[in-house]
Amino acid sequence: MAVSVAGSAAAVLLGIRAEHGLEDARGLKSAGDAGAQAHIASRLAAERPDDAVLSEEAKDSPARLSASRVWIVDPLDGTREFSEGRDDWAVHVALWESGDLTVGAVALGGPDVVLDSASVSPPPARGDGPLRIAVSRSRPPAIVAHVAEQLGAELVPMGSAGVKICAVVTGEVDAYVHGGGQFEWDSAAPVAVARAAGLHTSRLDGSDLVYNRADPYLPDLVVCRPELAGDVMGAIDRARVAVPDGEGVL
Repeated sequence: MAVSVAGSAAAVLLGIRAEHGLEDARGLKSAGDAGAQAHIASRLAAERPDDAVLSEEAKDSPARLSASRVWIVDPLDGTREFSEGRDDWAVHVALWESGDLTVGAVALGGPDVVLDSASVSPPPARGDGPLRIAVSRSRPPAIVAHVAEQLGAELVPMGSAGVKICAVVTGEVDAYVHGGGQFEWDSAAPVAVARAAGLHTSRLDGSDLVYNRADPYLPDLVVCRPELAGDVMGAIDRARVAVPDGEGVL
């Protein structure tokens, strides 16, 4: 069901963009957020009426904290990229059950490519060459520059968080390191997919990524190939000394 909901919401978004056009970026962002949210809310209400929902585009309810099943969704991750006519945006649909993420589906730039935790495969073996680290194209965290310098890595700018995490899953890049300004809906679905693919996922300090908390602010994360986790986390530890708290995002 998560795959179907993510894919159909992505199709709705493409329809909104085609109808709206790209001249009014602000209006397109609002229409995309609202349209995808309405579609996902309608489907979940019809097909899983007893489940709670945490969404970026809906009012939060404390009822989810006592629920056993909570859908954590981002109807449109990468709103800026969507409004610019790019394809590095995503729809996130995750299911949290009794303490942890159990399902994740991420539609990448439309309904034709949906990665999900039930069918995903580990990334292909790395080729030769420097490590590649996905980084925000608009707000690169300062800490990533220190990590890349230590590892001799290349930075690969991309749009949404879902796109960057899924790029690690598919082997397009080797790691994604984020240093501030995200919420649970920004990472829940792609992290569920990454975990199913056998990747390392954690916060910058190495602690677990925990979802469905009272405060959904979850500002930092690391996703990388498992064989690189020691090197990447060691570089992050050293970078955190060089980049004081509060200066992680430029």
